[in-house]
Parts: sequence; structure tokens; C-alpha cells
Amino acid sequence: MRSTSSYLPFRRAAVIGAGTMGAQIAAHLANAGVEVLLLDLAAPEGQEPLALVKKRLKAVTKLKPNPFFTKAVHGRISCGTIENDLEKIANAEWIIEAVIERLDIKRALLEQVEKHVSPGSIVSTNTSGIPIHALVAGRSLGFRQHFLGTHFFNPPRYLSLLEVITHADTSPDVLDRIGWYARIHLGKDVVQANDVPYFIANRIGIYGMAGVIEQFANGAYTIEEIDTLTGPLVGRPKSGTFRTADVVGLDVMQLVCQNLYESVPEDESRARFRVPEVLKHLVVNGALGAKSGAGFYRKEGRRIRSLNLSSGQYEDPAPLNLGDLGRIKSAGALRHRLVALFEDEGRAGEFFRKTMLDGMAYAARRIGEISDSPARVDRGMCSGFGWKMGPFETWDAIGFARVRETMVEDGITLPEWVLDMPEDASFYIHRPLRVYYPSRGEYVAEDRPADERSLASIKLDSGKDLWSNEESGLIDLGDGVALFEFRSKACTLGFNVISGLFAAIDYVENDPNLHGLVIGNEGSHFSVGANLAEMAGAVQSGEFRKIDQYIARFQSAMQRVHYARKPVVVAAHQRALGGGCELIMACPNPVAAAETYAGLVELGVGLIPAGTGSMRFAAKASQENQGYYDSNLLPGVMQYFETVAKATVSMSAEEARDLGFLPDHACVVMNSARRFHVAKHEVLRLSNQGYRPPVPAQIRVLGRPGAAALSTAVYQLHQGRFISDYDLHLAKKLAYVFTGGDLSGAQEVSESYLLDLEREVFLGLLGQPKTQERIAGLLKTNRPIRN
Repeated sequence: MRSTSSYLPFRRAAVIGAGTMGAQIAAHLANAGVEVLLLDLAAPEGQEPLALVKKRLKAVTKLKPNPFFTKAVHGRISCGTIENDLEKIANAEWIIEAVIERLDIKRALLEQVEKHVSPGSIVSTNTSGIPIHALVAGRSLGFRQHFLGTHFFNPPRYLSLLEVITHADTSPDVLDRIGWYARIHLGKDVVQANDVPYFIANRIGIYGMAGVIEQFANGAYTIEEIDTLTGPLVGRPKSGTFRTADVVGLDVMQLVCQNLYESVPEDESRARFRVPEVLKHLVVNGALGAKSGAGFYRKEGRRIRSLNLSSGQYEDPAPLNLGDLGRIKSAGALRHRLVALFEDEGRAGEFFRKTMLDGMAYAARRIGEISDSPARVDRGMCSGFGWKMGPFETWDAIGFARVRETMVEDGITLPEWVLDMPEDASFYIHRPLRVYYPSRGEYVAEDRPADERSLASIKLDSGKDLWSNEESGLIDLGDGVALFEFRSKACTLGFNVISGLFAAIDYVENDPNLHGLVIGNEGSHFSVGANLAEMAGAVQSGEFRKIDQYIARFQSAMQRVHYARKPVVVAAHQRALGGGCELIMACPNPVAAAETYAGLVELGVGLIPAGTGSMRFAAKASQENQGYYDSNLLPGVMQYFETVAKATVSMSAEEARDLGFLPDHACVVMNSARRFHVAKHEVLRLSNQGYRPPVPAQIRVLGRPGAAALSTAVYQLHQGRFISDYDLHLAKKLAYVFTGGDLSGAQEVSESYLLDLEREVFLGLLGQPKTQERIAGLLKTNRPIRN
């Protein structure tokens, strides 16, 4: 599958089947700008024919997390019925079948689809496990050539894996086009799988989950202990095993196990897929997981209880009996925690070795069947199940030889190719990245797109930083572009990072060989803002002058980004909150991953945005009102004021644009792995066209009359008891800054004037006990408190 081709993007698509997956696939296609026809069965006689498909689409709009980027996207989906509107698929360039997982029903539908599909259009199935060749048996050669499997993972907007599965007649060009489109326009990590039951990720993932459930079923470990040992501690999602099963649905998991058991008679470990008795018992009794209110867990009011296998009752969690987990956590990075667990002599280590070694060995035994590449298996598990490391990466992290030796000692069956590998072997070799292919008996360069290179691989190739301090560094991206990476905990913007930002821009501006700068990182989130722990410590020490200096320097750094004389492009992803959001807003030409959640959330900790965020919104409202009367300025100011007062966080980069956190011309990248590549080329584009930094402008503010209008709007919320007394106080302080402070009426002010107001109000609030309570509460519980 070629990754460098460039095809025309799809404009029209059809999804047949409006169930949970089909409707969400339609939603994500609409997110990508595609006009989508969503078809399902007609409603029962006596109802409006479209009632069923509309009901299912409406249900999807209420899902959390939201499948849609913005509400405006809903309008790109039109509804129809299979009985009355199937001929409309002739207008679609890509038709996705997503009906019930039954071979007979899918085959009958595809027979009808063939009668209406236009020549050259692509048809795919979203089956999670039915062999692709069986679905197109009896179809014409032309249809078969344009048919393949495209297995999306739930929820399709948020899980990046797309398994693509071809059969003997699938055209290579069809595979390339779908792979290209899914990667660039849907943001997918496209992994090609062999045409075998349940492909890659579900085959490995369900095997592992079933093995873990065995540990609970035999009474060895409690549900909470298992979820602790299969969660973030080992680089897996925080939902662990049993919360994940409850979310998926225990009836769904039972069906998948049944189908897998029936579909893989040649699998030496087939018995693992027999439905566990505890799972059968729960399903029979209607405990289907989150959708029924009870599964392995049950929520009772604010309490969450778990199933006690001995009593058959839901009980409060017992204390964990896993030894010193603090020691494991303190080992540091994931690979070090994995080694610590492998070496642990207590119950935690015993569980880890039993389940992890079993899973890694099973993955090795499946090489050649589900895929020839260990790397594809790893990518499938990381992108489809949210793991930080796949089974072969984990094996390498612990040590190939010691893991293999332990497996042999424990009597775990290994394939011959693993036993034949030398003692000093590994599955991966870096610089350049190569992966071991057993079918070839050699290491092969991993065919990954050049525009998805990670910072880690770039740093391996480029060597040491151009410049660095304790929490940040300047990296050479090549082609005359540098990248400023901040490496602080949670990517906070503390003293060292802000100092580094000044140094990085100075370095780039003074080097004639550099065209500009990208700002970004590979943390779980772009930035959660200022370092509150640093600030809280300074408050406790009474060092308010130091805080004033820090805020002034933070503001200056944001202005330095905004007015840099060479292009500076922020490359944002995931959460960009508080100061992180202000950094995006300061950048004249930002790039954002589609999954960027931006917001000025300072009021939640009893403060206001004082890192240029308040000034930036006041300036934006003023600029948008140029040429109009002052009376027209208030609605724009009100809009941005409410966004900050409510601590609104965007649920996508597109919504961040609507809220004003991103400019209209900001580049949104569907595939987050491409954001550095796109940002680099944005720097080059700006430089090549002759970059000119923004010109400072005066800001029209409304003064005391405007502040009164903003305060009145918030007062209504207070009267309705939607906000507390202190929330009202904070909102009035915010209104004071947004409207220019103590001015008798509308007039123009400078940016520095508003920045001084920001800082003055911020420092005043920082001395308030209720603000200090909010900061302390957030640092302690990682949740905002209301007081």
C-alpha cells in the first residue's frame, strides 16, 4: 500500500446501516467534509418511512464523546431507506456497508448494491471479523476489484485504527486510494491485515481480555486489582479490562467470543475464546454493562461497586493487595515500569508475567496468519485498543532474551522463528527503523509515511539539540526549520519553558540559515497551561513580586511569538488549556490537529486569562467591528466574554475556530501524526512568500457601560443559581478587563494597556482565599472545585 500517492478526495459517500457504528462512520465522513447518504431499513408500516434511520442518527448526536466536530456538520448527512433509496448510491464515490454481522444478510445486501453502484466507485464492508472473500463470492469481477474491507474501531472519530483487508481480486489502486484518503482526510492509522477471522486487533485484543477474565473467574484477583494492573500502569487505557468490557457491552463481547471460537478451528489456543461462565451469567441476567446500568461494575448513586464472584453481589471495592505499587510507578517511563513489574516477586508481578507473557506469545504464534509484520500487530493494538506499546514493543522493552527464556521455562509454546532468533536479537532495530520479518528471516525497513515522523525519530537522526535547558529544547527539523519542544511535566508553561521560548525565537531570528520555527511536543496533551504548582508555592511564600514578574514575562513571550520577525507556527494537539490556549491564540498562523480541545479555563481556578488571552479576545472583537458603530461592538465582546466566563472548551479544532481560539485561516490536520510535517511546510510557505509579522493596532473597548452590560448578563445566571457568588465576582473582574477598565465610555487603547489590566486583576485574585482554595483543590484532586 503506497502512502505517497495523491488522489482526489471523496465528495460523496453512502453508508448502509445506521446502527451505532454505521451512523458514527457517517458522522466522521461528514467531519471530513463529505456529503453522506445514510441508509437503513424503512420504519414499520404506519410510520413515516425515514423514522427509524432518523431516530438512529439522532441517537448518535447525543453520544458522548461527540462523534461530530460541530453541530454544523450534521447538515452534511441526508437520510434514506434501503427499500426506497438504494438507487441513490449511484451518486456515491465510496459506499460502506455497515449492517448486522451476519454473512447471509451482508451478501444479500451486496447483491442489491451491485445493481446500483456506478462504475469506478469503491464498495467496502465494515465487518469486524467476517472474511472478505466470503462476502463477494458470486459478484462480478468488476465489483470484486472495487471491493475491500474497511474495519473502523468504535468510536470511529476517536480511535485512529482502520484495518483494511483485501481479497484476491481487490485492485491495488483501490487499496491505495482508500489508504491514502483514510490517512490524510479521516486521520486514520491504516493497517493492512490478512483476510482471516477478526483480522489483527480484535484477534489479539479479545484473546488478552479473555485471559484476564480467567484470572478473575478463578478467584486469583479482584476486579479492581485487575483493572489497576491492566490500565495506565502498563500503558493501557485507564478503563482497564472490566470497565472497557462494560463500555463495549457484555452481550457484544459474548457474541464476539462465540464467533471467534467458531471461526478459528485451526487456532491452537481456540479454547480461550469459549465464553467465560461469568460472562454468560451476567448476560443471562441482563447485566450487559454500561448500557444496562450493571455489568462487572454497577453504579449506585455516587458509589461504584464491583462484582464479588464469591457472593454474586456488587460490593464496595476491597483494598488492593498488590504490594508496593508506588515503587513500580516511581520507576518512571513506561519501559522502566514494565521491567519493574516483570521483576516484581509479589502478586502484581505474578499477574503481569502470567498475562503479558501469554499475550506476547500468542501474538508471535499469529505472525504469518494475521500479518507478516510484528510492527503491524503493534500498531493495530496501539491505534485500535489505545495501548502505548504493542506486544512486540513490550517484549523488546523488557528484553528479548529474558522474556523468551522465561516463556520457555514456563512451558509457553513459541513458534520456531522466535526460538531460532539469536540471544541479542530484538523485533525492532532503530536508526533507521527496521522490523524483523520472520517470513524473510531479516530486518526490513518499516514502510511508514515520511510525513508522519515522530519527534523521537527526528531527534535520533539529527543528534543533539540546537539549544536546550532543563525543560525545553530546540530541534532541527531539516530544510531550514527548527522546532521548539517543551518537555516539562504535563507540558506546563513554567519559568524554564518561557525562558526557553525567548531563547528559541532569538536563535531562529539570528540564524540566516533558518526560515522559521515550529512550536510543539509529543506529550499526551499540548499544554495544560501555566505551572500552578510553581505559582501556588510562590503564593505560600508570599512572593507576589516574583509572580508579577513571571506573568509579565509570560505576556512578553506570547507577544514575542505574535510579532516574531520570522514565521512561528504552533502545532497543537489534544488539550490546550489556559496558557496553552493563549499560546495558540498568540500565533498568527497556527496548525492544529483535528482533535484539539482548546479553552481559557482560568475562571475554574479563580483567576482570569492573563497571558494575553483576555487582550486577544478584546482585540478580536474590536477588529471584527471595524467600520461599524460602537453599539455593534457589544455582541462580539459578549460572545467572547461568555466563552471565557463559562470556561468553554472546544470539542474539536473546528469548534475552536468557531469559538475564536483559532483564526479562520488556521490549518486543521485530520491526522495528528502529520501535524509537525504540515507545520514545517507552513513555515516554509510563509517564508517563501515573504513573511511580514502583524502590525500592532489599537483596540476599541467599551468602558464602564460595556462592563455593566456584561455583568448584567452574568447576574442573570447568578440569580438562576447556575453560578456561585464567587463565580459572579470573577466574571465582573473579567468584564472589567474586557471593556478596558475604569473608562467612562468607549475609546481606543493599546495592547500593553490591556495587558497591564490583565496582570493587575490576576494578581489581585491570586491573593484571594477562595482562589487559593480552587488552586489547591485542582492540584490535589485534578478536578476544579466550586466555592
